[in-house]
Amino acid sequence: MSFDVDGEKLRRLRVEKALSLRALGGITGVAFDTISKLENGHRPARLVTIRTLADALGVEPKELMNGDEDG
Repeated sequence: MSFDVDGEKLRRLRVEKALSLRALGGITGVAFDTISKLENGHRPARLVTIRTLADALGVEPKELMNGDEDG
């Protein structure tokens, strides 16, 4: 199951933490190009990925989700 990510919020939180795509990827183990695609709305994410990013950014996973289920 995958979920749509609020890419604008993901980007804003990343920038607020002064993290580049590569830095966030290094912290989370999520490929930087995957993070870029999430921020730009070009792919949905698995819940585990959303949780990992949310933990690194200090927010609840639901804050990164649009709430739409995609499959």
